[in-house]
Formats: sequence, C-alpha cells, structure tokens
Amino acid sequence: MIPYLIALRAIVTREAYRFVGQRSRFIAALVRPLLWLVVFAAGFRAALGLSITPPYQTYTTYEVYIVPGLCGMVLLFNGMQSSLSLVYDREMGSMRLLLTSPLPRWWLLFCRLLASTAISILQVYTFLGITAIYGIRFAPLGYVTILPALVIAGLMLGALGLALSSLIKQLENFAGVMNFVIFPMFFLSTALYPLWKMAESSEILHDICAANPFTHAVELIRFALYVQFNGPALIWTVLATAVLLALALWGYDPARGMVRRKA
Repeated sequence: MIPYLIALRAIVTREAYRFVGQRSRFIAALVRPLLWLVVFAAGFRAALGLSITPPYQTYTTYEVYIVPGLCGMVLLFNGMQSSLSLVYDREMGSMRLLLTSPLPRWWLLFCRLLASTAISILQVYTFLGITAIYGIRFAPLGYVTILPALVIAGLMLGALGLALSSLIKQLENFAGVMNFVIFPMFFLSTALYPLWKMAESSEILHDICAANPFTHAVELIRFALYVQFNGPALIWTVLATAVLLALALWGYDPARGMVRRKA
C-alpha cells in the first residue's frame, strides 16, 4: 500500500509544480469563462429571450444559469490541457519511464487523472470566487455540495483527455483534435441554454444534447450548486467516466496502444 501512496504523492506533486510554473495556463483557464460570463451573457440572453428557472423555486438571471456550465468549461479545457501534457511527456520519454515502473499501469494513469482533477477543481473554485465578487452568489452550502459533483465531472473529462492522449500520435495533431472535441461537446450541451430551448430549434439537436455526457456533467454541477441531487445525471456521468477510463487503459496497453503505434 505504501508504494501506491508514494506514487500518488509523487505524481500529484509533479503536476502541482508544473501547474505553478505555468501561470499563463491558470490565467487562461479563468479568462475564458469570465469572457463568456461578462461579454457574451448579455447577447445570448437578449437573442434567446430566455427566462431561466434553476433547479429551485425562484427565477434568476441568465448569468446565474450559465455559471455551472462555465464551471464545466473550466473542467473540460483543463482535461484537454492535461491530455496535451500527456502527449508531450510521451514524446519526451518521461511517460514511458513512468509506465515501466513496477506499479500497475491503471494506478499510475489514475494518479495522473486525480492530479489533473485536483487542479481543475482549484480553478473552478477560483472562478466561483471571482463570480461572487462580480455579484453572482449562491447559497453557502452550495459551494460545499458542488465539490463531489466537480470531482465526478472532473474525473470524467480527465478520462476523456486521457483516452484522447492514447490516440494522438504527434503533438502537432493535438490542436485540431482538441477543437474537434471541445466545441461540439460544449455547444451541444446545456451549458449555455436549457434542453427545452434546443428542442424548440431541432429535435435531432435535442437528442444529441441529451446523449452528450458533458450535458449530464453540467446538470450534476448545476443541481449540486443549488444544493439538490440529480440522480440520472450522476448515473450517466459515472457510466461515461467508466467507459472513457476503460478506453484510456486499453489505449495505453502496451500490447495495443503506445508500443504498437511506435513500432
């Protein structure tokens, strides 16, 4: 048990030092959702004519509605950023050195996943602190109940980045793949508008949004922030996490993944 904990501490510490040394990454992770909140929210609200009902009995502004979706955006972009670092480590050789340690491969990858999730949660809470200063506040208990939802959603999106990193052969191909994944997942979800609003536009788009795992991650965060429980969102998010993590483990299997592609 002790070697497992030592590996966990070493990997988390390494990722923390890397994150501290990349201050621009932290700033970019905050500027992106804040831009949507301050600049685009007014235009979206006016264009869509939304009257938003959160998962509790009072009405609220559109800015309050999209805050959970923007928390999901932070988790999504950081999950992709962590996959970029995995591709870089693989090209530099440090990833192969890590995976050749005597510990199980699944534990080493899970440690990387936990490290990236912890960094994502730190960024989300920083974003929520800035929104509170901006004037968008939630119930104090909501900042506590959102933590398990952030952990589950962060693990799911981190597992997505982990699975993608096992498929990307070169660092130069990462940007195109990242954009191909991030923007459809974000816009075809309930991060910016409710599901019933999408149904008014197109039933096909509504069905795509309903099947999007990011939608369920956002709804899990949204309900948790309002101190409520969303069982279906939790089930679908956990299932998506399990599937994506299984794909990542399969991709990093030396019999099928990295070693075969290198050969």
